[in-house]
This record gives sequence, structure tokens and C-alpha cells, in this order.
Amino acid sequence: MSNYLSPVVVSQQGDTLISFERVATMTQTSVTTIQSFVSLGVIEPEGSMLKLEDTLRVIKIMRLRRDLGLNLIGAAMVLELAEENCRLRSQLNSLRQTEVSR
Repeated sequence: MSNYLSPVVVSQQGDTLISFERVATMTQTSVTTIQSFVSLGVIEPEGSMLKLEDTLRVIKIMRLRRDLGLNLIGAAMVLELAEENCRLRSQLNSLRQTEVSR
């Protein structure tokens, strides 16, 4: 990470990183809320910045909180279950394709 003054930088690994402040603005929340996400293990920061996928995760969680009235833990759990469901469906589709091609 090269420039903490910029709200968006690219890491040495090529990941887009976004500052906590920018993520808070994008999600209409606060840096304190983003830090709560980190403390609970919902997202994993790179210093004081988030990878793009974690930023999208924050957006999804905030939408669940707003639209369904879920608390932070509930929204994180719903998102985890949805992601696991998606992974399992993908695995099932792969297995089905393998069986069809035999």
C-alpha cells in the first residue's frame, strides 16, 4: 500500500483498497461501524483500508440492516448463509455436470 492520503489505492498484490472513511461515506455509515465489522471478524482490513470484496460485503450487510431491520450480527449471519448456499449450489452444479459427461 503506497498512499494512505488517497481514498482508493492498489496494493502490491494488485487488490483495490478503499479507505475506511471512503467506505463509510459510500455506505452512509461511520468509521466506527466499519471498525465494529472488523472487530467482529465480518471483514478483514489491510491496515486502515478494505479490499473491494470487503467493501461490497459492507454494502450488502448495510442493505440487509436497512431493508430487513436486522442487527449487525444477524445481517452478517444472513450474508454468510447466502454465500455458503451459493458455494454449495456451485459444487452441486459441478457434480451434476460431471455425472452427465460420464
